[in-house]
Amino acid sequence: MRFIHLSDLHIGKRVNGFSMLEDQEYILIKILNVIDETGAEGVILAGDIYDKTTPPAEAVMVLDGFLNSLVKRGLPVFIISGNHDSPERLAFASRLISKTGVYISPVFDGKVESAALEDEYGKINIYLLPFIRPANVSKYLGTNPGSYTEAVEDVIKTLGINKEERNILVTHQFVTGAERSDSEDISVGGADNVSAEAFADFDYTALGHIHKPQSVRANIRYCGTPLKYSFSEAKDVKSVTVVDLKEKGNIEIQIVPLIPKRDMRKLRGSYSELTLKANYENTNREDYLGITLTDTEYIPDAIGKLRTVYPNIMTLDYEMTAGKTFDFKERGETEERTPLELFGDFFKIQNGRTMTGEQENFLSDIIKEVWEGEE
Repeated sequence: MRFIHLSDLHIGKRVNGFSMLEDQEYILIKILNVIDETGAEGVILAGDIYDKTTPPAEAVMVLDGFLNSLVKRGLPVFIISGNHDSPERLAFASRLISKTGVYISPVFDGKVESAALEDEYGKINIYLLPFIRPANVSKYLGTNPGSYTEAVEDVIKTLGINKEERNILVTHQFVTGAERSDSEDISVGGADNVSAEAFADFDYTALGHIHKPQSVRANIRYCGTPLKYSFSEAKDVKSVTVVDLKEKGNIEIQIVPLIPKRDMRKLRGSYSELTLKANYENTNREDYLGITLTDTEYIPDAIGKLRTVYPNIMTLDYEMTAGKTFDFKERGETEERTPLELFGDFFKIQNGRTMTGEQENFLSDIIKEVWEGEE
């Protein structure tokens, strides 16, 4: 059976003040195209469906449209809540909705929702484990897990897994060894780590929570976000994970790249370089950009001027050479040099040029004031 593995849609998300709803609607249509082209037979959504526990009405409508498109295709859909979701809101009317083939994990109460499908190789069991913390497990199972790994293991022990059959786990946790991005919620010290060993009994573990697509192990995978949500992801290639679950022990994974309406990328250069038509005329100027200017002088209203060329600039900063070390002893003993000479050397190292006469005069006046004030 062929599944589409998705997660971390974060519908309704804003990035650097920009609403991503239009981009999300666009990429969901692209995902539907992938579903049609690959002949998928089921869809997995591994948490963080919304970006906030109380999503705006527009975000709810986007998800409603996407799920309606999947139901029209006759596809079973398996959804869990992530740490960004309100499990109560996401699971509203889930028992009624399940009659359409859309299975949504309920609020965790110690039990794990599951569903079963059949294909030519037999039965496939799909377990829906939403985002949990040790406190959730302790409350409902009466165990005392000392870590996220123990919490997940305690829950898995209750499932009664038939290892002779094929089993899929859909969950939303941080598995040790996965590479994170800036757009994720980070737990200090990695306290939320879950060992990959916890998932040893599953033929495939469909993970959500980490935004960079990656496999922790051959059959334990993060599909990643369908869109870039931070500039730390600028070089990532977003994709859809297609999972072919054949006979027991035989699984194939295919990665289908996704091309967004607007990419998120970084630009670096001087103001004159970035506004030169030859440098931007063959690019998508509508992309979301993080620009670093290399000019040594500040450009008045730089972001306003640059937005006439690149309307969707998200961030703008200057590449100053701050952080370079300066060893006075390499240029002679400090006692033998005047404060003006020492600062002149420092200024040149930091800015790659010498001070102007006006700057030297201004600095000389300041030095005199400071020295006179100390007398």
